[in-house]
Amino acid sequence: MSVTELEQRLAEFADRVAALPPREELAAAEELVRDALAELGRTRKRRDGGPQREQKLLRQIFRTLPVPVIVMDPGGTVRRINNETSRLLGSPAGYLIGRGFPLLIESSRRAAFRTQLSTALRSEESITFETRLNHQGRTHTVRLVLSRLRMPGEPQEMVAAVALPTEVQLTEHKDRTEAPDEALFLAAARRHELLSRLTRLLLDEESLREPVALIRAARLLAAETADWVIADMVRDGVPHRAAVIAPSTEPVARLQRAVEAHPPADAPLVGHVLATQSGIIHEMLSDEGLLGDDLLPQMRAGSLLSVPIRTDDEINGVLTLVRLRDRPPFGLADLGLLEEIGGHLGLALRAQRSFQRSSNAADALRSGVLPRTLPDVQGFETAAIYHPGSGLRAIGGEFYDVFPMKGGWGFVIGSAAGRGDEAPSVTSLVRNGVRVLSAWERDPGEALRKVNDALVAQHTGLFVMAAAGFVRGRKVRLASAGHHPAALLQPDGGVRFTDGGGVPLGFEEGAEPATEELTLAAGETLVLYSDGLVGSRSADGAGYGEDRLTEVLARCASQPPSAVVKAIEEDHRAFSGDRIIDEITVLALRRAR
Repeated sequence: MSVTELEQRLAEFADRVAALPPREELAAAEELVRDALAELGRTRKRRDGGPQREQKLLRQIFRTLPVPVIVMDPGGTVRRINNETSRLLGSPAGYLIGRGFPLLIESSRRAAFRTQLSTALRSEESITFETRLNHQGRTHTVRLVLSRLRMPGEPQEMVAAVALPTEVQLTEHKDRTEAPDEALFLAAARRHELLSRLTRLLLDEESLREPVALIRAARLLAAETADWVIADMVRDGVPHRAAVIAPSTEPVARLQRAVEAHPPADAPLVGHVLATQSGIIHEMLSDEGLLGDDLLPQMRAGSLLSVPIRTDDEINGVLTLVRLRDRPPFGLADLGLLEEIGGHLGLALRAQRSFQRSSNAADALRSGVLPRTLPDVQGFETAAIYHPGSGLRAIGGEFYDVFPMKGGWGFVIGSAAGRGDEAPSVTSLVRNGVRVLSAWERDPGEALRKVNDALVAQHTGLFVMAAAGFVRGRKVRLASAGHHPAALLQPDGGVRFTDGGGVPLGFEEGAEPATEELTLAAGETLVLYSDGLVGSRSADGAGYGEDRLTEVLARCASQPPSAVVKAIEEDHRAFSGDRIIDEITVLALRRAR
């Protein structure tokens, strides 16, 4: 008979006794039965509550044990720790629980720990060995005791690790109170320095002009914080492998080629980052197929992180960094840094695309205002230089041209005052207008006057300083619309300037250019130049001017036009220290001897 059935029968018996006429023996029997029922009830409560009290007692004992105890699952993930473990490692339970215990072990000893963990799971006896824990700037040499156990409510066996410290060292410093904070500060400073170096690299002019920003960033990251760096860029919605940097200290050329050839669309890690648009870190690799195939085991990867290359409104690609097993794993601080770097890289690539589009547009515009080659002119030698300058505002603002015409040939040079999207179209109008009008006009001044009226009618708000000349035999008919006077270099090195002058084109309707006629002797060279040359300034604010140009020309006596324009270019480069901001144009024409 069970205790429950006995209680039920005793209760029924007590009820029957109570219903009988009162007698002393019956009253005693009722009291005895009631007492028995009460005692049974108390016994059951003690029996039911006992295990709960025992569990509470055991948990309290676990928490207050004077040695560090860690409970982990077969994969090495921390499930429970006691107070002494938190004190030893310097991190609360909320931070440590759920992390891989091997991450707390010195990287060179992790493989040995995994072997011992597997042995403990198969053995009925405890496994004891020495290892080193590394956390929060301290290294603890401990004797670790691993024991297999089964816990109530857990579907799988667990492993209890008791850590008996034998030695505590600071990783870099002897001061136990200040070293962890100082180590963290130095690590933060190194991350800040890496970000600063990367930013300077991405803002370098060459990184904007040429598609080198991505490979430069990958090389810097490989040198400073990772062993492998893989960059995948998205084109037409599909990721394509763009860069792979392998460890330079290991013979992995064949493996590098395999990584380069592997489609990133087949890498689960890349797909995850693109889908979630957020970074991910694997401090301890448990899935060796994250990059597809068996690449990670071949790399001997210990940890990795992957972040999106992005701007505010789009994902451009994925940046993946891998560290080998013998190096400290990536941490949350590394993930935060690389997410910021991914943002910087995305912005740099967008700026690069924009710059290249502008550069391509500028090349297309210049092709409309600059001749591809200078024509052969009977009896004359010609040469020209054009420098585009380094500012976006200096696109299509200057032009020159040399062209055949009835009974001779002509030339024109000029620059727009003011810059903007309409500058190339305005300078193209002047250049092509003079060329077309040369078929009907014998005077370049009249051609410039008609171009001026057409430009005024356009209401562009820009005006153009221009000089045009029609050459017939030895005679040069020269017209100037607000342009700098041309220089005439004589065979003996003497230099004189033409009158120049006139009103710039587009300034007012009916404006008349200044005109004059020159007769070139054999060996004389006519040099025309833009405002970008004589109006430029050095780093200390000095102006180039006509006086310096005169000195350069005087040293070019009897030299061909090609040598003259080269000498001017080299002198200006030395003057500006390679800081050429505005466009520069020089056109030289010499009458053959």
